[in-house]
Amino acid sequence: MNPPNAAAETACFMKDLAAEKARPIAGTEFSREEIDEALRTNGLLSVELEMTRLCNLRCTYCYSEAGRPIPDEFSFEELTGAVRQARALGAKKVAILGGGEPCCYPQLRELIACIRDEGMYAELFTNGTLVTGELAAFFYRHEVTVVVKRNSDVAAVQDALAGVEGTFNRIEQGMAALMDAGYPDETHGLGIQTIVCRQNLHRLADLWVWARERNIHPYFECMTLQGRATEHNELYVSPEEARDVFFELSRIDRERYGRYWTPHPPLAGSSCRRHAYSAFIKANGDVCPCVGVEISLGNLRETALADILRDHPVAQELRHAHARVKGACRTCELGDECYGCRGNAFQMSGDYLGCDPYCWISSAAPDAGRE
Repeated sequence: MNPPNAAAETACFMKDLAAEKARPIAGTEFSREEIDEALRTNGLLSVELEMTRLCNLRCTYCYSEAGRPIPDEFSFEELTGAVRQARALGAKKVAILGGGEPCCYPQLRELIACIRDEGMYAELFTNGTLVTGELAAFFYRHEVTVVVKRNSDVAAVQDALAGVEGTFNRIEQGMAALMDAGYPDETHGLGIQTIVCRQNLHRLADLWVWARERNIHPYFECMTLQGRATEHNELYVSPEEARDVFFELSRIDRERYGRYWTPHPPLAGSSCRRHAYSAFIKANGDVCPCVGVEISLGNLRETALADILRDHPVAQELRHAHARVKGACRTCELGDECYGCRGNAFQMSGDYLGCDPYCWISSAAPDAGRE
């Protein structure tokens, strides 16, 4: 799985980047024109929304250390108010993260109905263990894109990562319910979200093929070192090991499925540009740039979302991150489609504009430590 010459293999992808500039940005459903307009107007194209930190699992890598609700969580009325504020700023999508498990939230269906009534679409990230046939049918009727957290095709590994015995079987039942409801098809996306960690490292290629063969989108990502992950060093994968996995997945896509993408972190086959057009709203109303950059820009109970995004200097710096990142991330050849993981930069160095220390490309660059 280790490429004979990672630098040379990266170079072979670079020749197509000029043509890619005329296309929608890889890994997003938004065009460059839409993103540029959101930047110009301080608007949004999407928003990431927590509802509660309540969760039925105790995943070892959980960014939020979910389990119990946090004090003073948003009411349903406050959540729907946040949705409407995002819509007024141009948002087309709400990514429902839960923070904990969205299916634990008693008014999940009402929230999804509100999102749809506002003319937006919903993308739900769930561990899948609470998805019944009836709930899957509801998601299908409301055209919800569903992404299930599936980290391994080995039951013992999945259960250990989730912290609860029997999780693997319950995920399988949830996935079966979604497929029985009609997922996936042209208007009903289904994905799996998978972290790259020590325990699943040598099975990721098989899991990727499993997803591709079923038209399920594989959302594989490098783990951000925050939350419970900081207490579990056994999860850690070096940048070089992650690189080898990404190159192998890229080779599989190229040779089997005719899909071409440049391997770089933090997402396999995709790019994260969310800071230009999105925001993360925590369960207590705090607004942050993203899940990884845990800097409160303000709270919706005190300040309108539009004012937070327009006035906070951190929000403005990250909305223009491509021009402001430091070190090798600024000069990287892949800079047109990637500016490194701002979450990893913040968690590992304290500098949200710093060079991504987990990136195998930037860490090998001569100016990796320069600003």
